[in-house]
Amino acid sequence: MITTFKDQLFSQLNAAQDIHRNMVKKATGDKFIWSIVVLLAITSLLIVYSATSSLAYKYYDGNNTMYLFKQFAFIVVGVLVIYFMHRVNYTIYSRVSLWLYLISIPLLIYTLFFGVEVNDASRWIKLPVLNLTIQTSDLARLALFMYIARQLSRKQNDIKDFKKGFLPLIIPVGIVCVLIMPANLSTALLTGMTSLLLMFIGRVSTKHILLVFGIAAIPVMLIVAVAVSTYNSNAKDDDNATTSKHNVASSLTSMGRFGTWVQRTQDFMYAKNEDIPYQVQQQNIAIANGGILFGLGPGNSKQKNYLPQAYNDSIYPIIIEEYGLFGGLFIIFLYLVFLFRCIRLFRKCPYAFGAFLALGLSFTLVIQAIANMAVGVNLIPVTGVTLPLVSMGGSSFLFTCASIGIILSVARNIERASTDLPEGKELNPQPKVTLVEVDDLKRKVKPEQKN
Repeated sequence: MITTFKDQLFSQLNAAQDIHRNMVKKATGDKFIWSIVVLLAITSLLIVYSATSSLAYKYYDGNNTMYLFKQFAFIVVGVLVIYFMHRVNYTIYSRVSLWLYLISIPLLIYTLFFGVEVNDASRWIKLPVLNLTIQTSDLARLALFMYIARQLSRKQNDIKDFKKGFLPLIIPVGIVCVLIMPANLSTALLTGMTSLLLMFIGRVSTKHILLVFGIAAIPVMLIVAVAVSTYNSNAKDDDNATTSKHNVASSLTSMGRFGTWVQRTQDFMYAKNEDIPYQVQQQNIAIANGGILFGLGPGNSKQKNYLPQAYNDSIYPIIIEEYGLFGGLFIIFLYLVFLFRCIRLFRKCPYAFGAFLALGLSFTLVIQAIANMAVGVNLIPVTGVTLPLVSMGGSSFLFTCASIGIILSVARNIERASTDLPEGKELNPQPKVTLVEVDDLKRKVKPEQKN
């Protein structure tokens, strides 16, 4: 007797249903942040698939489904990173922050001298076994903000003191920024600015912050001064001026990245018409093509084949071109909602470390997003920062997911603490950051003593 075999859908298997049900049930934390992650991941999948057509023709004979699957794989791995990191109690990150920071310093030094060099900048190291490249500055920034959050929560009694409170905070920031700066000035400036903003919220003395701000402004002003003093507006009409300008540019270029910074500053300040850099021209054309409402439609970008790094650093103009100004504003709205929800976590978290951790990591992601979008619409000079969770997957994408996982870990513990309260009582909406949190982070910060 012959019996027919009836196959069963994988989704109908009890084991598969149990795994899915358990993961969804355990995926706690802020639902708005989870929703933003999903929306940005979908946007990333659509835009990267569209923007990688030129790469596909170059490497895969036009088959850009390779990049679609690659980006999908990065998104799956990234969501798993978020899930597993949000399941870890965030107090663990306080204990590992110092060790992670100490590991990141030699990695930055190694990258500076022996890293993989792309476009005259050494920002990556190659993992020998996995044959992958990672940007060590991403690891250093994550470790730095975890460490700053730990120090701010422990130093509140001495936070106004220069030696006991301020130096233990600013020295780690200075070391990381100095090591990142030679290869990536924009990332170093964004890291320093975010750190100072977090310190200001953490009650660090304003005069100490202004002192650091003034010191950090010196190299920036030096670049601007050199850019202004060496620029010759008559270079196009005067052969001697052209030769002189070429000699100055050559001498600056021989000084490493300094010449690149000066050139970008000059382009931003003085370039007009045909003198505008090629990347900026293509960005402007893409934005003009997008119009106000709904753009050219998904996959219909015209400039994706001309715009350098259309799938990475310059992805925001492609979003506007395909989805219009409405699509570009929607992306901004998502990042602002993300920031608002993280500020809400800061206000609700009863522990100082968790409050500073969520706020610091959210600041660095949102400020990076604002910088990327500002470059895309030519509000600031060209930089090399990606659009978090949207640019094509890489080490930056995974470290962004790790940061979001840590933020959701804070949200998860707030959620658990609120459900453990007696009926009729609410969790204190303000973290009392004016007292020191104990080392084991198990004692809640008490309200200030009134005089």
